[in-house]
Amino acid sequence: MSARRWWAPATVLAAGALLVAASGRQRSLPLQVPLAEAVPARIGAWVGRDRQIGDEERRVAGMDDYLMRVYAQPGAAAAFSLYVGYYRSQAQGRTIHSPKNCLPGAGWEVLTTRTMRVATAAGPVTVNRALLQNEGQRALVLYWYQGRGRVTADEYAVKWNLLRDAALRRRTEEALVRVIVPVDGSEARAEEVAVRAALTAVPAVARALPQPG
Repeated sequence: MSARRWWAPATVLAAGALLVAASGRQRSLPLQVPLAEAVPARIGAWVGRDRQIGDEERRVAGMDDYLMRVYAQPGAAAAFSLYVGYYRSQAQGRTIHSPKNCLPGAGWEVLTTRTMRVATAAGPVTVNRALLQNEGQRALVLYWYQGRGRVTADEYAVKWNLLRDAALRRRTEEALVRVIVPVDGSEARAEEVAVRAALTAVPAVARALPQPG
């Protein structure tokens, strides 16, 4: 077992313990700009339409603000969906839910998973990439965690940063950003669409989030 695997559970436990101790001291930071305004309603040839998330799903997810937008060319099927869930502060029992747990719970089987680099205008970022399957349908997912001046894919790094920023900055606000592309043709084409959406989403979400400070 690698050293990282030994230390990772301890890091998560430490983060949880710290959040319990510090949850009453965290700052709750609202968005600077509503997500629906910050994220373009049109990406390339695709036009977005906002969708509402049900009350029960919102209660379980626990986000303070969200954007769920489906993009398609006029008269065509959905090309991709973009979800941004924003948490003004996080505490023990109220943190971002990992898609690693949520998507299988929704019936999706994970076929492959890895990280990939996306070259945004502000510099390269690393995001998670997963290929999923559900009842004969496949989908390509890119997701990442964004907030406090960082774009992070590694969930242990996310927990460690949460621990550090809660202790030193009293800040735990963060967003989960997720792009889902149905794989109707080639996986390579689906990845191309997902990357195009990510290139737009990363700077758009940054505009909406509180300044890193």
